[in-house]
Amino acid sequence: MSSRRKQKPIIFTIDDEVSVLNAVERDLRQRYGKEFRIMKSSNGNEALDNLKTLKTRNATVALFVADQRMPEMEGTDFLEQALKLYPDAKKILLTAYADTEAAINSINRIGLDFYLTKPWDPPEQNLYPVLDDLLESWEADFRPPYDGIRVIGTLMSALSHTVKDFLARNRIPYQWVDINSDPSIEALIEQMDLQLTQIPIILFPDGTNLVTPTIEDVAEKLELKMQASEDFYDLIIIGGGPGGLAAGVYGASEGLRSLIIEKSATGGQAGTSSRIENYLGFPKGLSGSDLARRATAQAIRLGCEILVPQEVVAVEIDGSYKLVTLKDGKILRSHALIISSGVEVRRFNVPGEEGLLGAGVYYGAALTEAAHYRDQDVYVLGGGNSAGQAAMFFSRYAKKVHIVIRRPDLTATMSQYLIDQLEATPNFELIANTTIEEMQGDDKLETLILKDNESGESREVEAAALFIFIGAAPRTDLVSHLVERDEKGYILTGVDLLSRGKKPKGWKLDRDPLLFETNVPGIFAAGDVRHDSSKRVAAAVGEGAVAVRLVHQYLREV
Repeated sequence: MSSRRKQKPIIFTIDDEVSVLNAVERDLRQRYGKEFRIMKSSNGNEALDNLKTLKTRNATVALFVADQRMPEMEGTDFLEQALKLYPDAKKILLTAYADTEAAINSINRIGLDFYLTKPWDPPEQNLYPVLDDLLESWEADFRPPYDGIRVIGTLMSALSHTVKDFLARNRIPYQWVDINSDPSIEALIEQMDLQLTQIPIILFPDGTNLVTPTIEDVAEKLELKMQASEDFYDLIIIGGGPGGLAAGVYGASEGLRSLIIEKSATGGQAGTSSRIENYLGFPKGLSGSDLARRATAQAIRLGCEILVPQEVVAVEIDGSYKLVTLKDGKILRSHALIISSGVEVRRFNVPGEEGLLGAGVYYGAALTEAAHYRDQDVYVLGGGNSAGQAAMFFSRYAKKVHIVIRRPDLTATMSQYLIDQLEATPNFELIANTTIEEMQGDDKLETLILKDNESGESREVEAAALFIFIGAAPRTDLVSHLVERDEKGYILTGVDLLSRGKKPKGWKLDRDPLLFETNVPGIFAAGDVRHDSSKRVAAAVGEGAVAVRLVHQYLREV
């Protein structure tokens, strides 16, 4: 998306007499043309269509100057419609002597700011002093509009949450507009001949929009890279988390034609972390989003190609070549393959959950929603580091943050530095030895049923939001027919493939599998998908880098 200069506020004038309209435009441009954009129209319906387009572009109208006597639509009627889109604009009515009563009535009807009797010559005496005063008053309350992508929806819309989360995780700036808090947006939706149920609506700076879009629709509009530039690569990496990004950085920097394919957003699960405090070299910590941004930029600068959002639907072997089929049917080939597809959160599946997903119940950090729960009670389910980091982030906004865990305390599952931070947070509460039995609410989460595991007693608590962190499962089903996995689905590599010193079944090479190599020569695994990995960001980065060194060793053999 190309950047644009900030738009000037608009003075909009309408009159069906072309000579008068041109005279008004001339006088306005002469006095205000440097600071304001002057627009004109001779037709009420045409003018309203223009205002609708301006609203979709988030342009600002500072002042309306409308003639009262127009055959298709009186000036007062035009202003009444226009103010639905621009309620804060100032309003002047141009009248003939006989229209004075209509002008006075419109003061009560539409809050008219002033009326001028035609002709107003000389403008220095009869026009400019009035406009100067109105524009000075308008500018005192004016706040420049957001000049970028806007997402219109409601807080309790699951699809709205999905779109916001996609934009945020891909580090694409946007402004969230809640229909319930902006009456002018309702008017805009009506002007667009849409229903309030057709959300989210994404408005782009060029005036175009997407209505209830898929993520693919959004990615295509934003011109994200979804198509590979070549059919063959030295190295294809499935997954753009820390391990995959590290592999991309080292692969590209060491001369391998490298491609990363990421399903949703680079950074993976780590990219959703509000604060990573124990990453080497960042004594004040850094956000997962910042780490993902830096690593993505570094990989691209060094020559690694990244497809996002793009999904791999099949992996096959053709001799020594690895065949990767994308969701759009495109087949890519490579000498080597690194699987770094990470993990996905486990579903909780308790009564009431299904109808509340995205409407107060979220899996993962969902940082985009935190500010919407200001001064309310927020619950976090889970006792790992991700849960602790999220709780610390939510505590900036929530009245109180409650962590619910089955265990008696956090010491077995959470780093001590996080425990210390939580205990020092005044609006934090740990609810131990407890499970959530049910989620309740009509169109949004309202209450939770908590069960004390020691006493067996249940109680109902008010909850505005619940964020779930209850562990994860590896994304390895894609290669389950090719590589060996443990009972939980994690990929076996290196020495873990050797049974009593014997090579894995079907292994035809004289050597043993390399450190991060699977039972298929040339297919490697790095990061959280690998059996017995440490599930730490720094470890995933290290494994991605080491996997590339092993790829070089493999490529010398083929």
